[in-house]
Parts: sequence; structure tokens; C-alpha cells
Amino acid sequence: MTEVSLVPVEGRALLDRFIRVPHRIHRDDPYYIAPLHLERLDALTPKNPFFAHADVQFWIARKDGRDVGRISAQVDRHALAVRPDATGHFGLIAAEDDPAIFRALLGQAEGWLRARGMQRVLGPFNLNINEETGLLVDGFETPPMLLMGHDRPYVGPRLEEQGFAKEKDVLAYLFDMSIEPPAAVRRLLDRPLPESVKVRRIDFKRYNEEIHTVTAIFNDAWQDNWGFVPLTEVETDHLAKSLKPLLDPRATSIVELRGEPVGFLIALPNLNEAIRDLRGKLLPFGWAKLLWRLKVGGLNTARVALMGVKRVAARQVTGSLLPFLLVDAVRREAIRYGLTHVELSWILEDNLPMRRILESFGAVAYKTYRVYGKSL
Repeated sequence: MTEVSLVPVEGRALLDRFIRVPHRIHRDDPYYIAPLHLERLDALTPKNPFFAHADVQFWIARKDGRDVGRISAQVDRHALAVRPDATGHFGLIAAEDDPAIFRALLGQAEGWLRARGMQRVLGPFNLNINEETGLLVDGFETPPMLLMGHDRPYVGPRLEEQGFAKEKDVLAYLFDMSIEPPAAVRRLLDRPLPESVKVRRIDFKRYNEEIHTVTAIFNDAWQDNWGFVPLTEVETDHLAKSLKPLLDPRATSIVELRGEPVGFLIALPNLNEAIRDLRGKLLPFGWAKLLWRLKVGGLNTARVALMGVKRVAARQVTGSLLPFLLVDAVRREAIRYGLTHVELSWILEDNLPMRRILESFGAVAYKTYRVYGKSL
């Protein structure tokens, strides 16, 4: 039996191969959408500010002269400063359905983390909890939306064979824009707003300031949630730069309470819909197809990637109304410019208040992503 060898990724050529591994793994999967290669290069190199506060290593698994799998391991010093629990992470896992390949990949990542003093491992995170979180364990029969993972059904069982167990599930909800909210929700939304509450869009004339405002709300809103790691100032600046080409003010909502921004929601066009057949390449004709689909053909789907309400506002009498206002504002705009479906993710399985709000609008949990854990 041929042994599995592991190649540490060093340099551009190996990183290119690392990025391409999932394309082979999913070559006969009709729902897989290859991310743009250039976007992955930005995400997996020091252009991503995550690398400024983390140690990261990638490996490619080889067998019979072929690249048959990949994995990352990362120690996030920022996360450890927030939560000093000696926990490292793995991510970006993709491999052929072979127990030996998974054993080699996971064993390598675990050993690397153990050598750096980690006592526990969680994942997959690509590369941290504020980027792509969890392994798809339910919902394989639909394509992923922008910056969402898509995995083979066998990956979860292979992780469990290597001693990993469920730590937490996160859900993706899908809104069908053709379905009107139930009467009870409609009555709530049709009430006159208190004078102290205002819903508006992001002001692009003050774009950087607005992104810093919503980041501050995000960090406040989610700080008590499982696994939360706040966005840093540098990450906020990077986020502002990354979002700007995609962001449409109509797909944003900011709620102000007595003139102070206390809640926000940002939806992004589902770029995956436009790149579905480009195989990650923009050359030679990918650019033309992408631009036509974005500017002429239009997209039918979007994803709510960021949302939050400040804790102090959520505890006030009007607080329970604010998430409804955020969701409804974007829902109405989505209908106005022709979207058929909007995804909202990642929702923690035990975030019951948020789940009830989404379900009250008629949204359906259609994908489940699982974070696995293991003691080292």
C-alpha cells in the first residue's frame, strides 16, 4: 500500500497547488463552486491581516504521485489573548475518501499544534471564526453562497474516526422572497416606529467611518457568544476595503436609537452565482463573464454576512423590535431589485432568539455547519 506523504506549503507554486486541491476532490460534484483563485491568494497570504496575529501552516497530502488532500493548522494569538484556553485550530480540509489520508493530515496538524503548546484543537476555521466557520454536515444538495464552505458528506465521519466530536453547529437560513411574512410579523412591522428609532442605509460618503461604526456594534453585540473573537482595527480597515466593491447601500440597514447607531445588517450579492462555471479562473474570458453577469444579467441571490445589535439596546423595551426592523428593511429592498433568495448565516444552533425571529419571517434552516473539537 502506498504511503501518504505530507508536503509543507512554502512558496507560491505550492500555494497554487494547495488552492487547487478541492477542485479535484469536487470534480464530479454538481454543487461545488470553485472560489476565485486570486481571492484565495489574498485570503491565504499575509495580505490577510489574520497573519499578523497568527502562526499558520499549510500541508498538501500526496499519494501515488497525486495531490490527494490538504489541511491548515493555526495558532491565533489574538484569540488566545481573549480566551487563554490553549486551543489551536485546523481548517481548509479537503481530501479523497481515504482514512489513511485523513489520519495523516489530521495527525500532522495536531502534532504541529501540540508542539506549540496547544492542548485542544477546534475546526475547521478557514482561517478564523470571523471568516469561514465549520464543516458542512447537512445541505449538500444546494451550492454554497459567497464565502460559505461546501464539503463532501464523508468528511464529517472521517473526522469522527480520528477522535473529533461535535463542539457546536451553526446554521444557514434561507429566505424565499416570494413568501410574505406571517400576519403577526406584518402587524408588528406596520406599527408606527417610536420617534427614538430610525432605520437608514450605510452612508457611502462616510464609508470608512460607517464600517468602523458597524464593526464596533459587531464586537459589542457578539462578545458573549460562543467562540467570539473581536475584529481588530487592522481587520476592520481590511474589511472596509474588501467589502466596498461588492456593497450596495440598498442591501444595508443601520438602526439608530436616539441618534446613536445600535444595530446593523449587511447583505452582499452572492458572487458564487456569477462565478459558478469559471473554475476559479478569470483568464482568458472569466473577467468578461463575471462583469456581464454582475452588471447586465444581474444576480438573484444574496447573503447576509454581518449583523448585530448592541447589548444595551437589545435589553431596552424597543430592543426586541430592532432585529425585525433590520431584517425587514433588507427584505423589502431585496424584493425591489429582483432577488429571489437571501441567506443569513452563521447562526449558532443555541441562538434561539435569533432563530425564532428568522423563522417568524418564514426563513428555513437549510444548511448545517459543524465545528469539531478534540483534546490533544
